[in-house]
Amino acid sequence: MTSVSPSVLVLAGGISHEREVSLRSGRRVADALLERGWNVTVREPDGQLLPSLREGSWDVVWPALHGASGEDGALLALLEATGASFVGSDYRAARLAWDKPVAKTIVANAGGVTPRGFALSRDTFRELGAPAVLETVRSAFPFPLVVKPTRGGSAQGVTIVRETDALPRAMVDAYTYGDDVLVEHHISGTEIAVAVVDLGDGPIALPAVEIVPVSGEYDFAARYNAGETRFFAPARISEHAAASAAELALLAHRALGLRHLSRVDMIVDAEDRAWFLEANVLPGLTETSLLPLGVSAHGSGLGEVYEAIARTAMSAVGQDA
Repeated sequence: MTSVSPSVLVLAGGISHEREVSLRSGRRVADALLERGWNVTVREPDGQLLPSLREGSWDVVWPALHGASGEDGALLALLEATGASFVGSDYRAARLAWDKPVAKTIVANAGGVTPRGFALSRDTFRELGAPAVLETVRSAFPFPLVVKPTRGGSAQGVTIVRETDALPRAMVDAYTYGDDVLVEHHISGTEIAVAVVDLGDGPIALPAVEIVPVSGEYDFAARYNAGETRFFAPARISEHAAASAAELALLAHRALGLRHLSRVDMIVDAEDRAWFLEANVLPGLTETSLLPLGVSAHGSGLGEVYEAIARTAMSAVGQDA
């Protein structure tokens, strides 16, 4: 008697700024599960998606969508409404993680350390005047500082501001990607990412991946163009720092209510202290992405890990985690 192979629907593409990255992530997930004998369908989110999901054609859905179309929680809420099992956090947790200042507050309240910062809306500049707001920012923060959209990924609209004259341009660039901007103290140190995965027995932290961009800044090009960044997995940090980073990643994962997989970005300073920057509910899974590098450093195969994640999502325990 032959068993029926499980089926998965991989959602990739979408209309966000990160569409091409999503297509690459989706293809990598599909290839890994195909190698494990799964029946795989890859498709774009479109007008026929929800009706097809209500028909229950797949055992599990794997959203590989980046940017607002996948990570702000809206699509995940609709997936829940159809009753489909899917990989990733529920929409409530996704909304919390998607908003960087909210996520920083939650993680800080849970005991994590995160750089000082505050959010500024576009309307604040209109009401109080750009010169006054910029001068207040200059006075409140020692340089360098970081300016980034409060929502979004792949470092789009992110600038490390080293001189006061560069601040206005950094704000304009960040507002290109949304109406709210996070201004944050820049922590000098080793940039790392720690992926958290649930393979069926609860969340575990994978080895930290160290990020060393050739240009000095881990921007969009450095993330997705081969050769623009050097990665070290595991990261070249002390055992104490690695343990602290793993602890912080798990703390953030649990505090935000995430499930199945996530990636926590952080900085390890000169005193081996790990600083929380942000959490990603649908991290990139391309050939240059950080979660796959963490899987390899763990000594596991991508197909093995992705299959375990998908099976966890299929189970009642996985959906209620």
